[in-house]
Amino acid sequence: MVYSRPSPAELNGLTGNSSAFTIKPYTDYSLPFDASWEPDFWGRIRSTVRANVYAAQASAADLENVRLSEQAELAADYYELRAQDSLKQLLDSTVVAYQETLDLTQTQYRAGLNNDEAVAQAEAQLRAAQAQDTDLGVLRAQYEHAIAVLIGQPASIFSLPAQALEAKPPATPAGIPSELLQRRPDIAAAERGVAQANAQIGVAKAAYFPNVLLSGSAGFGNSSISSWFTWPSRFWSVGPSLAETIFDAGLRRATVQQYQANYDQTVANYRQTVLTAFQQVEDNLASLRILSQAIDQQNAAVEAAARNLQEATARYRGGVDPYLNVIVAQTTLLNDQQTAVNFRMQEMVASVQLIKALGGGWDAARIPSSKEIRTETQPDSNSTH
Repeated sequence: MVYSRPSPAELNGLTGNSSAFTIKPYTDYSLPFDASWEPDFWGRIRSTVRANVYAAQASAADLENVRLSEQAELAADYYELRAQDSLKQLLDSTVVAYQETLDLTQTQYRAGLNNDEAVAQAEAQLRAAQAQDTDLGVLRAQYEHAIAVLIGQPASIFSLPAQALEAKPPATPAGIPSELLQRRPDIAAAERGVAQANAQIGVAKAAYFPNVLLSGSAGFGNSSISSWFTWPSRFWSVGPSLAETIFDAGLRRATVQQYQANYDQTVANYRQTVLTAFQQVEDNLASLRILSQAIDQQNAAVEAAARNLQEATARYRGGVDPYLNVIVAQTTLLNDQQTAVNFRMQEMVASVQLIKALGGGWDAARIPSSKEIRTETQPDSNSTH
């Protein structure tokens, strides 16, 4: 620091005639060093650090929860796309079968063994099946585009080859321990939120106590740089300071009450998150159990509908029954087959949701520790005041 001031000789030569006095500046060189330290007698700084660490850990758990949700959405979209491929495969074979039936009906009509009404019914049924087959492409394209977005690729250049849904859900244990719910990142985030709110109460209560600050300064000052390091050029000072709020019109008390209410809210949120987690696990366990029974029953219905169609077709070929019986049998079989595919798709989606409800393999140990957070946020060098 460099500044100018009157010399001692000029001050001693001051006469009564102030108008005749002229100040001649000279240069003074100063190099000060200041430092301060606030001892944490009341735990305010420790509570603030803990609150910030808990907030960082909650943010890390929130990030994992978002990642888990996106992964579950990707898996669900994939299985729903494969279900559309299965329906496409089913309708392709149905269109072929309906075309063969139409050809048979037209042959019988030309031979005088059938009427034009049967031909019209067979053709109407074929065209309707072709329309359903074509319409499947809309929903499949939407699922394909959704997958592209989730994996970060442009929808216009992303594609998946057709493949029927053949996957089966993993075996579910008879009893799932509740400790697995501790693997959910949303529960971990809620728990860290409770800890953060509790630490903030400590910060608010510390405001009742005075702030103690220890500060000191030292340095060199002289009109000549060459004389800086001589003893007379050195200066220093050190001393404490204390500050206490005498009257705040109830601000500190209201602040403590505010943080206590916020703590109660985070506890309620944590409890609700845990209860929701139990509900989601039970919902998906029930879905898998019920869908497994429904799939077995629907497969039996498909087998029965296929036998009925064989009988109706044979009786129609033999001239015993009208073609209307064949149409009814074909429609019943197609509906049952479509329902069976949808049940398998729902089973796979429920399996994905169950894995998500159990945390998807995530572990609370992946949350960065307090030491890791402090190391990452530590400044490169200490600042001076």
